[in-house]
Amino acid sequence: MYNGKELLKQLGRNIKAERVRKGYTQESFAEKAGVSREYISRIERGQENMSILKILNIAEILDTDIKNLLLF
Repeated sequence: MYNGKELLKQLGRNIKAERVRKGYTQESFAEKAGVSREYISRIERGQENMSILKILNIAEILDTDIKNLLLF
């Protein structure tokens, strides 16, 4: 069973893996998403609790199915 912090960390790892797989740096991904690089860093470290709509937006930018980001 996961707790909230573990879920956020796993989501961040999934987002980072997909970002790297697509060839984005944190900077280039942040620019495409319209957020700061620091925000992307916090997401990837599991320190940012995002809405499902934000996760969906990230999935769309990464051109992946949201299910790939939510695999725990």
